[in-house]
This record gives sequence, C-alpha cells and structure tokens, in this order.
Amino acid sequence: MKKIEIIENFLDETDFETLSKLKLDTVPENSLKVYHNEIDKNNNVLTSCIDPSIIKSLNKKYHDKTFQLLNKISPKKAELYEHSDFSIIKTGKNYKFPIHDDTPNKLLSGVIYLYPEKNTGTIFYGNKKGDNKEVIEWKQNRAVFFSRHERETWHSFEGDGNSDRVVLVYNLVSNNLKKIFEIENKNFLIGWFRNKINPYLNRFLKKTI
Repeated sequence: MKKIEIIENFLDETDFETLSKLKLDTVPENSLKVYHNEIDKNNNVLTSCIDPSIIKSLNKKYHDKTFQLLNKISPKKAELYEHSDFSIIKTGKNYKFPIHDDTPNKLLSGVIYLYPEKNTGTIFYGNKKGDNKEVIEWKQNRAVFFSRHERETWHSFEGDGNSDRVVLVYNLVSNNLKKIFEIENKNFLIGWFRNKINPYLNRFLKKTI
C-alpha cells in the first residue's frame, strides 16, 4: 500500500460547520448520493451541486496545502494538475462500496469525515481480494489522503449499520492519463481498457473514495 497521509482538523471550524449543516436528501440504507462539484486552477467553478461560493472558498483556502501534499507524495504527478473535485457524499447506513483503486485521473485522493460522530473510516487492503485489511479510524474533521497507483491502492468504504455517513471527498485531478500511467510505470492501453470495461462503476469512482 502506498503512503497514506492523515491530517487532523483539516477544515477550520467555520467550514466544518458549513459543510456539516448542508441540507442533503434522505438516502436509502443501501444506497448513496454524490453531490459533485468541480473547480479549475483559476478558481472557476465548472460543475456545482451546492452553492458555488462554498466551492470557491474551499478551493481558495485549502488548495495550496493540498497541492503541497501531492507534491510531497508524487512530485511528477503534481506537474499534471488541472482541476479539483469537491464532492459531498452521503452513504446509507448499510451501504458497502466495492474494493477499488480509484480512476487514474485522480492525482491525489482525499476524504474528510464530516458526520456523525462515530462511523466507519476508509478501509485499505493489500489486494483486490481484501487481504491485509486496515481500517482508518473515523474522527470528525480527519482528512485521509493518498496518491492512487494502478492496482495497488485498494480501498473501500461502508456504513456502520447504525447511521448515515457523510464526507467531503477532495481530489486533485488531471486528464493526462497517458502521462499518469507513464509515471506509475504501468501499461497505458491495459490501464485505459480496464477503466472502460465497467462504465457504471467508473462513473462513481470518478467522484468517490
């Protein structure tokens, strides 16, 4: 498993409260809903499901810190950065997302746990079969970051069976897939094909962690 970076109290108190108080739709206990938002390097909102001013504020406050983290973990990938994704994801209490290694367009994958006070954190594995399971403890306002690597950064998430799970997913993104696979020393055509054979799953993996 590649290096995982954990940052406590990632958001300042005001931003944490703002995101925690967003009015989100009810989700079935075996489902999830993604509120996907994109913003480019010039602070232009490309897609928004929540107030664009919130996305602009988050990007302005936290981009430098997050980009520095990417530059620390994978400096070659940092050179490819194009835009950021901020997604609020509400997961039903019994929902389980399958083990995956993220789509290759994600240079840096991050999740900040919002609420409730107790739930299940991100689960990492040694392989796709689910061996060597490691669960990151859920703590409100804890951020977990890593740079995905083809067929290595296996992880999943799920509800704890008691309450819905709400997080902020924060990804730094590039569409230069050929260069990304070159940096990872992986075959571009094989990787590209693998991420195209299941478009339904791929659509969700572009937004989730």
